[in-house]
Amino acid sequence: MKTILILGGTTEARQLAGKLVTRAAVTLSLAGRTESPVAQGVPVRSGGFGGADGLAAYLTDRSIGLLIDATHPYAARISANAAQAARITGVPILALRRPGWEPVQGDRWIEVDTVGAAVQALGDTPRRVFLALGRQEVAAFEAASQHRYLIRSVDPIEPKLAVPDADYLLARGPFREPDERALLSERRIEIVVSKNSGGAATYGKIAAARALGIEVIMVRRPALPEVPSAKTVEALAAMVDHFVEPAAERGV
Repeated sequence: MKTILILGGTTEARQLAGKLVTRAAVTLSLAGRTESPVAQGVPVRSGGFGGADGLAAYLTDRSIGLLIDATHPYAARISANAAQAARITGVPILALRRPGWEPVQGDRWIEVDTVGAAVQALGDTPRRVFLALGRQEVAAFEAASQHRYLIRSVDPIEPKLAVPDADYLLARGPFREPDERALLSERRIEIVVSKNSGGAATYGKIAAARALGIEVIMVRRPALPEVPSAKTVEALAAMVDHFVEPAAERGV
């Protein structure tokens, strides 16, 4: 049975692991940044590998037959390390590339390339800001301490932002549009800051902002390595079949 390493941390990675576990020996790798990750249903390793060379050594030591990059669309460094490790070792690599959101009529997006640019895009006038970015990025907003922040994350923000006015929400998606609309209304949010994560689980805030006429500062996705990829769990699972099933079993 071929051994597959999935670089995960996303809902799709967990779903993919569940689909593949009956076809191959699957290990799911998590970065270890979430304190209480959802149960994954397959063997899990947690923590970094030590860059591309460390990942390459792991692939070789564990006789990994297929590497799958199913990390978050903004995990650019991990994706780059995965692609390089695959080149070093010759291990085949596939990627799950969740499509990004596209603006539709009624959206009021301000698209920027970095979180730092998002901070600048808030402007000088104090506003009520909803930060839905993940706890690694929110510290940058200390540079714009004039705003009032509502910050949502899966794990607590520690240390808390050094700003005069910030409220914190601990919550894990999916988030429904009606709930998001109520949240934005009750907190009188004037602008939302978001990554273009794609998928349905966190789109509710984008749809809610559109319905309420609220601006969204959207941080564009980073460039990712070009490797064979699919947009959905089902499509990637079909690609994996060509690696785990002998040709005779596929009728080739």
